[in-house]
Amino acid sequence: MEVKLELHNSLQGEIEVPGDKSISHRAVMLGSIAEGTTEISNFLDAKDPWSTVNCMRSLGVEIDGEGSNLRVHGVGLQGLTEPQDVLDAGNSGTTIRLISGILAGQDFHSVITGDNSLRRRPMGRIAQPLKEMGAKIDGRNGGNLAPLSIRGGSLKGIEYQLKVASAQVKSAILLAGLFAQGETVITEPGNSRDHTERMLTGMGYPLKKEGRTVTLQGGHSLKGLKIRVPGDFSSAAFFMVAASIVEGSDLTIKGVGLNPTRTGLLKVLKEMGAEIKVANERLSGGEPVADLMVKGSKLRAVEVGGDIIPTMIDEIPVLAVAAAVAEGKTVIRDAAELKVKESNRISTIAQELAKMGADIKELSDGLEISGGRKLKGTVCHSHDDHRIAMALAVASLVAEGETVITSWDSVEISFPGFLDLLKKCLAVQ
Repeated sequence: MEVKLELHNSLQGEIEVPGDKSISHRAVMLGSIAEGTTEISNFLDAKDPWSTVNCMRSLGVEIDGEGSNLRVHGVGLQGLTEPQDVLDAGNSGTTIRLISGILAGQDFHSVITGDNSLRRRPMGRIAQPLKEMGAKIDGRNGGNLAPLSIRGGSLKGIEYQLKVASAQVKSAILLAGLFAQGETVITEPGNSRDHTERMLTGMGYPLKKEGRTVTLQGGHSLKGLKIRVPGDFSSAAFFMVAASIVEGSDLTIKGVGLNPTRTGLLKVLKEMGAEIKVANERLSGGEPVADLMVKGSKLRAVEVGGDIIPTMIDEIPVLAVAAAVAEGKTVIRDAAELKVKESNRISTIAQELAKMGADIKELSDGLEISGGRKLKGTVCHSHDDHRIAMALAVASLVAEGETVITSWDSVEISFPGFLDLLKKCLAVQ
C-alpha cells in the first residue's frame, strides 16, 4: 500500500492519540501473571500489542474484550501453562524480549519467534542475563537471533550492569526476577523508560530504586487493578513536530503520557524554539498525563547526545524532520541503538530525507543535518518501518509537490488511524 500527501497550510483543532504502546504491552503481561482481574481501558488496538495478547493467551491466560477495552484474568506467578505451539511475537521487539523474561521463570519449554524483521533483531542482550539467572536459552547465531528456545525455572537473582540503557533488557531481567530466588539488581548507564517499575509498584510488588539501580526480591505476588493507558507520547511526537514546522498551526493533543523517561523530544523541541505548552497535568495509573498545545514556530538547530538519547530514541526519525526544517546544523550522537530497530533508522531516515532534498549526513552513531533547505515531494520508501513511514508523512507537509510513501502498511503496527487523524487536523480550518 502507498499513500500520497502534499504541502498543507496548517494543523488545527484538538485530537487524541491512541494508548501508549509500551504500557499496553506491560498491562497485558503483568495482568496475566497477577492475581485477580486487570481491567485495561484505552489499550492500543494495533498489531504489536495484540501480539502480546495472543502470546499470553497461548500460555493459558483468559483475556476477553475487543478494541481498546480488555479484561485480563490473571493466573498468578505460577499459573501459566506450556504452549502447544510456537509463540509468535509478530514484529514486536517488546513482546519477544519481555515475554522471554517471563518464560525464563517457567518450568516448561517454549519457543518464541517473530516476522522476518524481528528475526533479524539482536536477542543476545536479553538471552545472556537470563542464562546467568539459570534459564536455558538457545537460538540462531548462538542464541542471538530468534526463534528462541527457552527452558526456564529454578532461577537465581543476579546483579547485572547494562552496557546500554534499555527498557526492554531491564524489563526482561526484572520480569525474570519475579520468579527468582534472592535479589535481582540492575544498574543502567542512563535512564531508560520506567513503565515496568511503575506498573509493578502499582500492582503491589515491592521494589527499590536508587538512582539508576533497581532492586527486587523474587517470590512476592502481583494484584490485578484497573489501568487506563495514557496517550502514547511516541505517537503524539509526529503531531508535535508537524504542528511545530507547519506555519500557522494551532493544535492541542489531549491526554498524552508524559513519563519523564520518555519526553526527551519535548525538551529538545522547546530548545529548538518550538511553542509547546503543557496543560491540565494529572496522574493516571501512576503515570503523568497532560494536554499539549502546539503552535507553528521558527525552529533552530541543536546538538543532541548523551543521557537524553534513551528518553527519545523512538522519536529521532521525526526529530530529523524537524532538524531538516530548522535553521543551522543539528547534530545527533550516541544513538547507535537506532541501527537495530525495525530498520537501521539512521540509514533509512537519512536516505529518504535526502531524496526529498534535505542536507543530511549519516554518522556512525547518529546524524548531521544542515537545515533550512526547501524539501521537495518525491517517492519515498518506509523500509517496512512504521516510524520511518510516519516521519516521512510529517516531512511531506512542508515539501513542495506530491510525496508518495510506499509500504505504508507497517503503520498498522503502532498507529492504525494515523492517516485519518492527520487528515482531520488538516481539514479543520
